Amino acid sequence: MVAARALLFWALVYSYCGLCACIAGLRLLWSIGRRPGETFRWVVRENPPACLNDPSLGTHCYVRIKDSGLRFHYVAAGERGKPLMLLLHGFPEFWYSWRHQLREFKSDYRVVALDLRGYGETDAPSHKENYKLDCLITDIKDILESLGYNKCVLIGHDWGGMIAWLVAICYPEMVTKLIVINFPHPSVFTEYILRHPSQLIKSGYYFFFQMPWFPEFMFTVNDFKVLKSLFTSQATGIGRKGCRLTAEDIEAYLYVFSQPGALTGPINHYRNIFSCLPLQHHEVIMPTLLLWGERDVFMEVEMAEITRIYVKNHFRLTILSEASHWLQQDQPDIVNKLIWTFLKEETTRKRE
Repeated sequence: MVAARALLFWALVYSYCGLCACIAGLRLLWSIGRRPGETFRWVVRENPPACLNDPSLGTHCYVRIKDSGLRFHYVAAGERGKPLMLLLHGFPEFWYSWRHQLREFKSDYRVVALDLRGYGETDAPSHKENYKLDCLITDIKDILESLGYNKCVLIGHDWGGMIAWLVAICYPEMVTKLIVINFPHPSVFTEYILRHPSQLIKSGYYFFFQMPWFPEFMFTVNDFKVLKSLFTSQATGIGRKGCRLTAEDIEAYLYVFSQPGALTGPINHYRNIFSCLPLQHHEVIMPTLLLWGERDVFMEVEMAEITRIYVKNHFRLTILSEASHWLQQDQPDIVNKLIWTFLKEETTRKRE
């Protein structure tokens, strides 16, 4: 029975993978038919835009992990010795997606915005097996220790939210408070997606990314049109009421992801997902804040409320009706205020 269910599961995964690839192929053919000269044109940005070296965001630092041998890049703001706030970005993002939080929380915290394994200036192992969830979770533990800390306030968005949940589950002693933006508890996600075809469709990129090289190629088409539209289009981007990305912000993303091989590491994160879930352990035991942009076209908001059953401590859920998937960039002032309230609320709770 177990073998039959496993066979059915993998048949679903690869069938949907094939379907997503066919749809992507049709889009590619359409682009070639309309603008053949532009379809295969993309530019490697040689010089970083000035915003990536803005001193108000913090200092660029590197740490090499002894066990894995990987060198991780991060940007740090705030004095050493203050409590650590560790920020984990999503896809397709990098440390810069936390620019508003680096400036905001450095007064009270040592704020560290990490480039995850395979992203940006962090080392990118070539084999997809090096991106299993176990490796990604261990990275965070090792980085925490290498920075001289044994605990932190952990904040994750999107795929970084997935990793943040798992770190909180596997190493609860290292997370004093957990804040996740637009990603449900991993068990909620896996159970919900199998029962709701609408979420299965919205998560189609998880399946498409199982293919070798083709997803990376599709991102380069029309000079990274997909990457730009994710943040700026009416369907998936930041809305008119949000804090829209500037031309320089977009160039920052293009600079990072236009480098040769820069997309393979990030997409490799997804290429092991189906062999790593579901989880054996589920409970989250530290105070948890879940923030959600209701206009998220990738994640259905119903998953946010279901997440409550897995948190065995204080749980606060705030849904912002006008906000997109890119919440901490879309509504930075509101997000920062909600985080401050949550952090101070828990401090007050302890004193009482």
